[in-house]
Amino acid sequence: MDVFSDPTNRDVYVTGFLWILKLTAASSVFALVIGTALAAMRVSPVPVLRAFGTAWVNIFRNTPLTLIIFFCYFGLYSTLGFTASDNLELNNYWLGVIGLSVYTAAFVCEAIRSGINTVPAGQAEAARAIGMTFRQTLTMIVLPQAGRAVIAPLGSIFIALSKNATIVGTIGLAESSNAMKDLINSNGNAVFQIFFVFAGTFAVVLIPTGYGFGWLANRLAVKR
Repeated sequence: MDVFSDPTNRDVYVTGFLWILKLTAASSVFALVIGTALAAMRVSPVPVLRAFGTAWVNIFRNTPLTLIIFFCYFGLYSTLGFTASDNLELNNYWLGVIGLSVYTAAFVCEAIRSGINTVPAGQAEAARAIGMTFRQTLTMIVLPQAGRAVIAPLGSIFIALSKNATIVGTIGLAESSNAMKDLINSNGNAVFQIFFVFAGTFAVVLIPTGYGFGWLANRLAVKR
């Protein structure tokens, strides 16, 4: 019997992947914003900002994502009482977004910083020579070129983020890994079918996404 011919099982499957898409979309936006700010701090002339950016990257890049997600749930929610929504499922979703965002931002920061390093130093020096501030130089000269140089690395980071989003299931969100577990528990004779459907869905979505980022990176590459 085909497991997914049952409408209830199809709903579980679709709902799980919808949560993954929502987690990926929201976390990507927040991670990009935070990561860009951290990259600016890491190249800032202000020592305190550089130290903060470096500490963030070193701490979160070397901390397992599972621990961060657990801290968001047991630390922020259970201990400190932080609540993003009265709806338990939505609250777990936003706790997952927080954990994924702060973790992924560390990798986004390093990708953008590597892009900043590809911009010739003479351009920043010329900008300062005509009286532009550090902020103006960064936002108007450096970051636009750095952003075009790191499209492919950022694509890899966001693809990894979509797969990391399954960890949010550990705090009770009914995303794809939890959906897969529930379907296997209720359909133990169809383990391989369920696995290949879930794995195939990730592959069908993420492989073209990777090629898309690669195409965009070539299309927008800065010619030097």
